[in-house]
Amino acid sequence: MATCRRVQLLLLLMSVSIYVCPILGARSPSIGNANAQANNGSPQFPAGGPPAGNIVPAAGAAQPRRATGWKLAEEEACREDLTRLCPKHTWNNNLAVLECLQDRKEESEIATDCNHLLWNYKLNLTTDPKFESVAVEVCKSTINEIKECAEEERGKGYLVSCLVDHRGNITEYQCHQYITKMTTIIFSDYRLICGFMDKCRDDINALRCGSISAGEKDVHSQGEVISCLEKGLVKEAEEQDGRHAIKDDCKKAIMRVAELSSDDFHLDRYLYFSCRDDRERFCENTQAGEGRVYKCLFNHKFEEAMSEKCRDALTTRQKLIAQDYKVSYSLAKACKVDLRKYRCNVDTNLPRAREARLSYLLLCLESAVHRGRIVSGECQGEMLDYRRMLMEDFSLSPEIVLHCRGEIETHCSGLHRKGRTLHCLMRVGRSDKGNVENLCQQALQTLIQEADPGADYRIDRALNEACESVIQTACKHIRNGDPMILSCLMEHLYTEKMVEDCEHRLLELQYFISRDWKLDPILYRKCQGDASRLCHTHGWNETSEMMPPGAIFSCLYRHAYRTEEQGRRLSRDCKVEVQRILHQRALDVKLDPELQKRCMTDLGKWCSEKTETGQELECLQDHLEDLVSDCRDVVGNLTELESEDIQIEALLMRACEPVIQSHCHEVADNQIDTGDLMECLVQNKHQKEMNDKCAVGVTHFQLIQMKDFRFSYKFKMACKEDVLKLCPNIKKKVDVVICLSTTVRNDTLQDVKEQRVSVKCRKQLRVEELEMSEDIRLEPELYDSCKQDIGRLCPNVAFGNAQVIECLKENKKQLTQRCHQRVFKLQEVEMMDPELDYQLMRVCKQMIKRFCTEADAKNMLQCLKQNKNSELMDPKCKQMITKRQITQNTDYRLNPVLRKACKADIPKFCQGILNKASDDNELEGQVISCLKLKYADQRLSPDCEDQIRVILQESALDYRLDPQLQVHCTEEISRLCAEEAAAQEQTGQVEECLKVNLLKIKHDSCKKEVLNMLKESKADIFVDPVLHTACALDIKHHCAAIPPGRGRQMSCLMEALGDKRVRLQPECKKRLQDRIDMWSYAAKVAPAEGFSDLAMQVMTSPSKNYILFMIALGVCVLFLVGLLCGRITKRVTRELKDR
Repeated sequence: MATCRRVQLLLLLMSVSIYVCPILGARSPSIGNANAQANNGSPQFPAGGPPAGNIVPAAGAAQPRRATGWKLAEEEACREDLTRLCPKHTWNNNLAVLECLQDRKEESEIATDCNHLLWNYKLNLTTDPKFESVAVEVCKSTINEIKECAEEERGKGYLVSCLVDHRGNITEYQCHQYITKMTTIIFSDYRLICGFMDKCRDDINALRCGSISAGEKDVHSQGEVISCLEKGLVKEAEEQDGRHAIKDDCKKAIMRVAELSSDDFHLDRYLYFSCRDDRERFCENTQAGEGRVYKCLFNHKFEEAMSEKCRDALTTRQKLIAQDYKVSYSLAKACKVDLRKYRCNVDTNLPRAREARLSYLLLCLESAVHRGRIVSGECQGEMLDYRRMLMEDFSLSPEIVLHCRGEIETHCSGLHRKGRTLHCLMRVGRSDKGNVENLCQQALQTLIQEADPGADYRIDRALNEACESVIQTACKHIRNGDPMILSCLMEHLYTEKMVEDCEHRLLELQYFISRDWKLDPILYRKCQGDASRLCHTHGWNETSEMMPPGAIFSCLYRHAYRTEEQGRRLSRDCKVEVQRILHQRALDVKLDPELQKRCMTDLGKWCSEKTETGQELECLQDHLEDLVSDCRDVVGNLTELESEDIQIEALLMRACEPVIQSHCHEVADNQIDTGDLMECLVQNKHQKEMNDKCAVGVTHFQLIQMKDFRFSYKFKMACKEDVLKLCPNIKKKVDVVICLSTTVRNDTLQDVKEQRVSVKCRKQLRVEELEMSEDIRLEPELYDSCKQDIGRLCPNVAFGNAQVIECLKENKKQLTQRCHQRVFKLQEVEMMDPELDYQLMRVCKQMIKRFCTEADAKNMLQCLKQNKNSELMDPKCKQMITKRQITQNTDYRLNPVLRKACKADIPKFCQGILNKASDDNELEGQVISCLKLKYADQRLSPDCEDQIRVILQESALDYRLDPQLQVHCTEEISRLCAEEAAAQEQTGQVEECLKVNLLKIKHDSCKKEVLNMLKESKADIFVDPVLHTACALDIKHHCAAIPPGRGRQMSCLMEALGDKRVRLQPECKKRLQDRIDMWSYAAKVAPAEGFSDLAMQVMTSPSKNYILFMIALGVCVLFLVGLLCGRITKRVTRELKDR
C-alpha cells in the first residue's frame, strides 16, 4: 500500500516538472532538466514503453521516436484536436499540451487515437525513475528537513511518494509547485494511481462504475469512475441495506485519493469538470490551492445560480469530509496541532475510522473549547465553517439520511436548502404526535451536539436568517456570535419584538438544546464543576448510562434550590445560570424534557385543546390530582420551584411588569427570590397597574397552591415542622391552613401558656388566611358547595376582591341549604376575626387608618362601629359597616362580643330558642329579641345589658338592624313608611313612622314588634332616637344628674312633664305626650304577661306616683281589715275555750 502511495506521488512530481519548466526558465536548471526529460527522453514508448498487457496501441497512433525533441504536438493523432483546442504558444511544451487537452470543455470531444496516445504518454511519464533525480534536485533542502523522506531508499520512487505525503509541510516554493503539478497527471485517470485499480477492481465492476479493460474504454479522463466509487461509499453509509459493501482496501484507497486531492480542486477531476463554470461564476478571484476553491464553492452551494451537477459533486465531497476530516485540506492543516495537543486522534477505545470522522474531531475540539482550553483561532474558524455546513445540509450526516428517511419523505420533502429540512425534522420531532422514530430523534440530537449551534447561533443558517431582524433590534447590545444571543432571543420569545418565523426556528433548536445541558455553553462553563461534584458527570463529549445528559440539568436545579441545612448547594454563578434556563424553559412545556417525557399521555388526555402559550403547564397543574404518578411528581416539583422563584414563570412576569415596577421592584431586584415576589403580587392584585393577564396568572397560581401546601414556599418553610407535628398526612393547603388555624384558635380560647403552633408559622398562617379570603375559589369546600348558587344568583359577578362571597351573603336567603351552611360558617369566622373579611378591610382601609390604628385586629369591626356616625366616616365604609351590623344581629353567634358578654344570660332566658336552633342556620335575631325584652325588665347582667343597650340604640336608628322587625313588618313598611324607608336616613324615621301608624298596622306580628319597641323605649330614652333628639336640651337642664339606663331619665322627663313649674321644649312636650298615648294604647292591646311586666308598666307609667299611692292605700286598708278580723276571731276562739 505504501508503494502504491509513493507511485502516485511520483506521477505528480513528473508532471509538475514539465509544467513548471517554462515558468521558471533559467532560474531553475533542475526544473529545466526535468522539462527536457519530459520532452525528449523519458516518454519514448518503444524504449520505455508501456508494460506488456496493460496498453494496446491505437491503430492510428504515430509510433514514438527516439529522436530528441519529441513533442505531442507533432503527433498526427492529436494534431487536429491540438490546433482546435490549444493556444499555439503551448505546443512546444508537452505538459502544457497535456493539461490543455485533459482540461477541455465537456462538449469538446477529442479523437480516440489522441486519447490513447495521451494516456500512454502519462503512464510512461509517471513510471520513469529518472524523475526521482529531478525531485532530489528541486526539493533538496526540503528532503533534508523532512526526516522520513531523507531516509527513503532511492531509485524505487519512494522519495517522491514521501514528498507527496508531506506536501503540506513543504515550504520551498519550487518543490511545492513541482510536487503539486505531478498530481494533475495522476488524478486524470484512476488507473494511473498505483494500486488503486487492483484494490477497487471488484467494486468498480460491482457498482458499474466503469470498465477495467483498456480496450473497452480508454479515455484519458476517468474521474467519473472515482466519483462513482465515492458515491457508492457514501450511499453505503447512508443506507446500510445489505447491498454491495465496498471492500475495506478500496475504501481506504478512495479516501486516500480524496485526501490527496484536498488542496487543489483541479485534482478532483469529476468535481473540476462539474464545477468549472460555477468556479468562474462564484470564485473567479479565488486562488487555487490549500482547499480555497472548495471552500468558496461550498459557501455558494445553495445559490440559485449554482448548477445541480456541481451542487451534487460538492455534496459528495462534503460527505467524504464528514467521513474523514483529512479530505478537507484547510481543516486538517489548521487543526493539526490542536488535534495532537488534545489527543483527538489517539483514542485507543475507538476504531481508526471513527477517529477520522469529522464529527469526532468536532466533538473532541469543542470539548476542549468548552473546558476553557485554548484552540487556535484558525482551527476554530474552520470548525465554525464545517459546523455550519452540517446544519445547512442534513444529507451530510449519514445517520440522519439513514434513520430519518421516512420522516423526510412524509413531512419534509422539497426543503433541502439552507437547513430547512433539518429544521423541518426538528419541528416534527418536537410535535405532540410522536411522528419521529427514536433512531431519527437520536440522530438529530447527535447532529446538534456535533454542530453545537448553541455556542454560535450563526451556525444555524435558518435561525440566523429568520431572527436577523430580532437580533438587530432586541439583542444589538450583544456581540455578534456570542452565545448569549440565543438567551436574548429566548427572553424576547412571545414579545412584540419577536417575529413568527424566528419564534418557530428558535423553539425547534431549543427543543434539542434543552435535552443536553452541555449544548448551552454558558451553562456548561459555569456549572461543569458543580455537575462533576454533585451529579457525577464526565467530559463534554462523554455520556453515562447512570446519568444521561437530560438528567444532569434536573440534578442541577434540585441542588439549586436547596437550603443550607439540606446539604451541598450550587455555586452562585451556576445557580444564576440554572435559574436563567428555568425561566426560559418555562415558556414552553416541550423545553422541559423530563416533563414532556413523563406527561406525554396526560398532555394528550387533558390538554389536547390547550394550544396557547403557557397553557399546557397550567392545564397539567389544574388536573394535578388526575395525572399519573410520574407526571404528577414532575409537575409538583416544578410548581414547588415556581413558588420559590416565580420568575420561572416568564410569561407571568412580563404580564405583571407594570405592577412589579410600581409596587414590587424591591423584592423583584433580589437575586434570590424566596416567594416574596408572588406574595407582593397577591397583595397588590387589585392595584390600578394590575392588568387582566397578570391578575389571571396570579390567581391561577394561588389556586394551584391550594392543591399542596408545598406549592407555597414561604408557608412551607415557616410551617413544615408544625405540619408534621400537628397535621400529619394532610397534603392540601386549605386543609393544612384549617388544621393549623383551628389549633391556634383552640389554644387562644383555652388561654394555654404556650401555643402549639410556632410564632413564625402563625405569622405566615395569617398571610395565607388573608389571601384565601380574597377569592372564593381559594376556599374549595365553600366554592364547591356554592357553585350552583353562584351561577344562579351571581352570574355576572367577577371573582376576586371577595365580590362573589359578598354576592352570596347579600342573597343568603335564596341559597341552597348546603351553600347557606358554608356561608354562615364563613361569616362566623369573619366576625370573630374581622381582618379575614376582605371586603370590609378593603372598603374601610382608609377609615381603619384614621380611626382604628391602635385597635387590635379582632376588634376592628367594633372600632369601626363606634366611629360609624362620625362626620369623617367614608359613606362606602359606613354602608359596609351597616351590612356587617345587620349580619351580626341576625344571630348572636355572629357577634362574638355579645356572645361573650351574655354567656350566662342566653341559656338562662332564651333556652327555648336555643333548643330549636341548628348549628349552621341563623336564628333571625330571635335570641337578641329575647335579650331585649329582658333588658326592658332590667333582668340582664351588667355586661350583657351594656351590649344589648348598644344594639337597641343602633337598631333604633336603623330598622334594618332589627331582623325580627324586618321579617314581620316588611309589608307594613312598604305600605305605611315607603318614603322614610327610601330615604335610608339612619335617624330612626322608619321606626317612628311605625309607632305613629300603630293603629293602622294590620299584621299582629308586626304590631307586636312595634309594641316591643315602645316597651324597650320606656327602659331607656336612648332607644327612642326621635324622642331623645327632641328632648336633648331638657335632659341636659332637668335630668343631667340622672344616670342613663333602667328608665331613670325617662321617669325624670315624665315628672317634669307633670310638674307645672317646669317648662319643657314644645317639641319635647309634644313627643312625650305622644309616647304616653302610645304606651296607654300598648297597655290596652298588650296587657302585662306577668308580674314583672306589670311592675315595669307601673314603674314607667306617667301616673306612677298615683298608682303607687293607690297600691299603698289598698295594702293599708287590707291590713286594717285583717287586723280587725283577727281580733274578732281571736275573741270568739277564747270564748269557745272558756266554755
